[in-house]
Amino acid sequence: MDGIRWDLLFNPELAWESLPFVMSGIGYTLLISIVSMAAGLVLGFFIALARTSKFGILSWPARTYISFMRGVPILVILFLLYFGMPVIGVQIPAVNAALIAFSINSAAYIAEIIRSSLSSVDKGQWESSKALGLTYWQTMYGVVLPQSVRIAIPPLGNVYVDIIKATSLAAIITVPDIFQRARIVGGREFDFMTMYIVVALIYWGICSLMTVFQNYLEKRYEEYL
Repeated sequence: MDGIRWDLLFNPELAWESLPFVMSGIGYTLLISIVSMAAGLVLGFFIALARTSKFGILSWPARTYISFMRGVPILVILFLLYFGMPVIGVQIPAVNAALIAFSINSAAYIAEIIRSSLSSVDKGQWESSKALGLTYWQTMYGVVLPQSVRIAIPPLGNVYVDIIKATSLAAIITVPDIFQRARIVGGREFDFMTMYIVVALIYWGICSLMTVFQNYLEKRYEEYL
């Protein structure tokens, strides 16, 4: 313990001076996380419907997709899109590759959340709606979805927090997000420890704000649903 240089652990001056440069990459972090979550919700909803379909031609491809995306690291998907696709003559810009990778990956997790949330609604709701003459989509949007949303909010919030943290991997394919910019400063100043602590605090702050918003949504739906 006597040989540890605690004075080199964190440089407040460097952290403060480099903060504007690091924060200039937050736009990419938020862009990738928000767009990926939105796209994942849309894709995940239809994948969930296919997953629960009685027709094997729909359910089995959905099952396979979910299994594959949940079983393959997101970093591998990023590399396949950014470094692999050029092999067949398709060049995908780094930001686009990140958007696609996080969207299709999150869709698999979201699909399972939506599927379990829809399944938690009592089957009597479907039967009652059918007796009233409602169509499948009328029942889905007017009866089932409003009830399942409250159940899905906590796990969906967790998925979004995971996406925010995982966006740091986009720096590996040269996306200039906050982590990539922190690495640049760390390499220039030969002080990666300070910059990694700074970027850790930034991610913590973003995720904390998301958690507050998630708690607000949960309370709101508990009150009105």
